Amino acid sequence: MTITTSKSQRAYDAIRERILDGTYTPGYRLVLGTLADELDCSVVPVREAIRRLEAEGLVHFERNVGATVAAVDSTLYLNTMQTLAVLEGTATALAAAVIDERALAKARDINQRMRELLGAFDPKAFTRLNTEFHAALYECCPNTHLLDLVHRGWTRMNAIRVSTFTTVPGRAAASVEEHEALLNSIAAHRPAPEIEAQARAHRMTTLNAYLNAVGAPPSAI
Repeated sequence: MTITTSKSQRAYDAIRERILDGTYTPGYRLVLGTLADELDCSVVPVREAIRRLEAEGLVHFERNVGATVAAVDSTLYLNTMQTLAVLEGTATALAAAVIDERALAKARDINQRMRELLGAFDPKAFTRLNTEFHAALYECCPNTHLLDLVHRGWTRMNAIRVSTFTTVPGRAAASVEEHEALLNSIAAHRPAPEIEAQARAHRMTTLNAYLNAVGAPPSAI
């Protein structure tokens, strides 16, 4: 059976992707008629897509102005990163007890690809690989509820649209080395509290590098 995607879903996917990849920057006006022409559909599915994106916080609607791409919420970024530092650190530590060699090898391969990007730095590609690296380590966490919370955190991070490695490209090289140290700790079967602290510190160091770059006070957990 062939599964077709609704026009509303296609419009949603297209507009959301353009917001997340920076094609539509904060404040960009989302004109229904223009979008409908670009997406080769009527304004009805575009309007439905805009309403969904507004509910997710990616779009702001104002009377007499219309829909615009929402501004980045720096406070939400701070809160979400702090939360992820705790949740992801715990998930990584629990996963370390059951992770297999295949998953570790996958994570090492991803980190090597990140290392190779350092010469001709591409922050978007680096950020994508960074997300894949951490997922390779925490995805086998046996606590499914905790894993769901981590996924929710990353969904929110994607909506916030802050790229630390675009703002602080100098953080990338240190991040790769911290990844290597974390992999070595997991492979050596270090105690779970040690791995948790290491993963949490890595995430917080990244957060503080960003906060320092934008002139905000450092965070601590």
